[in-house]
Amino acid sequence: MTLPATTFKTSSHSTALGLCVLLAVAGATALRLSAAGPRALPLGQLPNDTRLQPLKDLDGYFPFRPPASAADWERRAERVRRQMAVALGLWPMPSRLPLQPVIHGRIERDGYTVEKVYFESLPGFYVTGSLYRPAEPGSGPRPGVLCPHGHWSNGRFHDAGVEAVRREIVEGAERFEEGGRSPLQARCVQLARMGCVVFHYDMLGYADSGQIPSAIAHGFAKQRPEMNQAEDWGLFSPQAEAHYQSVMGLQTWNSLRALDFLLELPGVDPKRIAVTGASGGGTQTFVLCALDPRPALAFPAVMVSTAMQGGCTCENACGLRVDTGNVEFAALFAPKPQGLTSANDWTKEMATQGYPELQALYALVGSRDRVMLKRGEHFGHNYNYVSRAAMYAWVNRQFQLGLKEPIVEADYRRLSQAELSVWDDQHPRPPGGPEFERKLLSWWTADSARHLAEAQAARASFERVYGGGIDIVLGRNLAEVGEVTWDERHQDDLGTFQMKVGLVRNTGRGEEVPVVVLEPRSGRGETAIWLDPAGKAGLFAAAGESAGGVKPEVRRLIEAGWTVVGVDLLFQGEFLAEGEAVTQTRRVKNPREAAAYTFGYNHSLFAQRVHDVLAVIQHVRTRAVQAPKVSLVGLGGAGPWAAAACAQARGAIERAVIDTAGFRFGRVRELQSPDFLPGGAKYGDLPGMIAVGLPRRLALAGEGDQVPRLIGRAAELSPEPCAVKLLGETGTALVAAAVNWLVGDPVP
Repeated sequence: MTLPATTFKTSSHSTALGLCVLLAVAGATALRLSAAGPRALPLGQLPNDTRLQPLKDLDGYFPFRPPASAADWERRAERVRRQMAVALGLWPMPSRLPLQPVIHGRIERDGYTVEKVYFESLPGFYVTGSLYRPAEPGSGPRPGVLCPHGHWSNGRFHDAGVEAVRREIVEGAERFEEGGRSPLQARCVQLARMGCVVFHYDMLGYADSGQIPSAIAHGFAKQRPEMNQAEDWGLFSPQAEAHYQSVMGLQTWNSLRALDFLLELPGVDPKRIAVTGASGGGTQTFVLCALDPRPALAFPAVMVSTAMQGGCTCENACGLRVDTGNVEFAALFAPKPQGLTSANDWTKEMATQGYPELQALYALVGSRDRVMLKRGEHFGHNYNYVSRAAMYAWVNRQFQLGLKEPIVEADYRRLSQAELSVWDDQHPRPPGGPEFERKLLSWWTADSARHLAEAQAARASFERVYGGGIDIVLGRNLAEVGEVTWDERHQDDLGTFQMKVGLVRNTGRGEEVPVVVLEPRSGRGETAIWLDPAGKAGLFAAAGESAGGVKPEVRRLIEAGWTVVGVDLLFQGEFLAEGEAVTQTRRVKNPREAAAYTFGYNHSLFAQRVHDVLAVIQHVRTRAVQAPKVSLVGLGGAGPWAAAACAQARGAIERAVIDTAGFRFGRVRELQSPDFLPGGAKYGDLPGMIAVGLPRRLALAGEGDQVPRLIGRAAELSPEPCAVKLLGETGTALVAAAVNWLVGDPVP
């Protein structure tokens, strides 16, 4: 079941504390509590938090703001590149196995030749395309050009037809009735005639690339129950998303391998490699050029803009455009030469919104004249003759081909689908379909696991690969929290301790969370941030339990000199109406059941709750006169938040009590589950997060009688001694054991 973009499915709170509970703590002042615990806000008033606004989607506004200095850009560029690689399932990169290319069916034409190509990008998974070369041998290495094609009908086999091309000729978009019927072939032919080696390759589901059909790669609309399983899952399933496996990731990998193929060809100049495509091919152009340092020139047509970011499932991946967008992706290519085009589509405002900022970025890195925009708002979405002519001149100048300008495209004889297809009786079409899809993703999972295991060999590689990946999965670390402030709403004297209730605000991000602080009169410099599925109300007993008030275990911590902090994370406590709880998270209005349409632009609820924990950690650290010792407690279903917060607050957590209850992100079966986290299973799942943020002392419950291997390995790699204590208790006994461990008493 799915819900509108701004609604939640809620149910009665199974652990509701009652609308009002009388607090009587050792003769202290009587206070009134709601089910949210002591309130920071009046009943019925929600926090003033930007995350309560409608979700962002691919049709939002994605401005790019150049940084203040080149050093700032260098740091930002590393972060965005890593985000792209992680979100596309390419961190670490898959194994680059031999391509085993097959080149056959040479066709000779006026000034160029065309050959049929296929090679393996992954075992049994083939990239198909056409290889265009100059007919005459050159005096030296030739420039190479990659051409991803975009969403033209039939892709590499595209034929617009006579009527369509005649309209284009009348409008000035094309010159020739024959050659203009395929603008895709036209650019490959002209570039080959200019002396370039050109590889025009298929997107998944187009032309000869049918192993993952177009209906899945580009038309996926509804979840497939048979592909949603713990093993042998398929694309778009919660399991695939939890491992960052997507059509866009596979397509980007094919682009990387196409670049490998081009560079392996004899006579191709590795210093003069260009990539150009339009629409979805423009997306592949700037993504490839952002991730791989080998291209020397980029020309993404009609795709870079601050508006629509890519409407197809093949252009979207969970996590990819959260807090970034296509203009910034294009900026990652600076200072190398880059040409863009605009049209009467989502790029129509590029000249005033996006391109000036790109120019400023290029100027910042000392290459302002190496970016250009060919405006064409009088044409519709295209890679027409006018745009191609601008590209030819850009390639000629930047690669110093020495050709006289203007370069005028000549007509050519189109190749038919039969002439272009790489498959025939001697070269049979490889198998595809659902079983192949499962097998492909299974190999991808196993290959990634092998590389991750290799990263455990040393502390540096472990932190770079696991830590760098989880950093993107969760979307924010402690250093990125920014400024937080404390707005105290009321304070109550409860005898041996004070209760302060207020809001922790992340001022730079427009986020705020209700917080309660229980502070002893005589503290020992220890603070425990107590996370609970009920929010800050989890610190307090329900009516009829221990005469109400603070739970006995929490009181014991306070009496031992600990400050205890409770918090309502996003959509807990004061974020909800009384008696309600979130059972499904929001999604954007797009009716297609692909997670990337929501989570490609918005953090998951799980990640946002971790951000809240980080803000509270930052508050505790900054409000103390002396550096406090901060501990995290995550019990009763809150263990995963504590584990993830430890990962993102590396070095700031002294001790942690984490009850995992055996939870794993890879077992979440619903995309709208509050526990769904794109990429959550990729880097060792929950144990991987604990391992990355391993505190000096850890009490771990919910994992049986053995410490997970990854956590043990992290302890071995740690430069400081790390003690891990297994707690076997459950329920209230576990809470008591956890407090005993924190205050230093032996655990039975």
